[in-house]
Amino acid sequence: MILQAAGFAVLAAISPTALIVMAVFLGSANPRLTALAYLLGAFVMTVLMAIAVLYVLRATGLNLRRMHDPRYEFRLGLGLLSLAGAVAVARVRRPEPDPAQPRRQGLMARLVSMPSAKAAFGAGVLIFAPSTTFIAAVQVIATSEADVPVAALALVLVILLTCMVVWLPMLAYLAAPQATTRRLKEINDWIRAHGKRLGSYALALCGVILTVNGALGAAGVI
Repeated sequence: MILQAAGFAVLAAISPTALIVMAVFLGSANPRLTALAYLLGAFVMTVLMAIAVLYVLRATGLNLRRMHDPRYEFRLGLGLLSLAGAVAVARVRRPEPDPAQPRRQGLMARLVSMPSAKAAFGAGVLIFAPSTTFIAAVQVIATSEADVPVAALALVLVILLTCMVVWLPMLAYLAAPQATTRRLKEINDWIRAHGKRLGSYALALCGVILTVNGALGAAGVI
């Protein structure tokens, strides 16, 4: 159970946007405070959503033996949703900017453009809203028959893995600030050039894994 939940959590951690924002905050005037606030926001959102999803799934009886098949159908639905998201991201075409019109910034762009601790915390909360793979990771725990200590350990592991795209760069920065900042800037530039394609591929990968896992489980193969 723990390995399967951890696998879905690793997929949930694939977030080019989260890494770009971390690179921006670590390059700000007060990088440690700003990045720490971003990390805190990510953890707060992830912990609250993990508890909420776990409670909802168990409250609906998905941890009972008789609900074995529907839990895989639920996972299949998450996979199809991810695949639909991948198609939507791939088909989105950004309109050419009109020089005569002022450029409008979205909420996330405004938060990143003013890298304060408050804005960074808000960015962490928004970016780490639960994804389909994160929900699937928590569902593995919710539908298992593990004891409370084992389930709690698995949930902590899922939270840590989901947020590793934030805390790993933070630890690297504390150990080697200049090298980490330089490397993150290179990664940031590359992601900005290929961000749309990466986002679509990440959603497609998650969708395929969830769909196959859900379909095999619903068919009784696993």
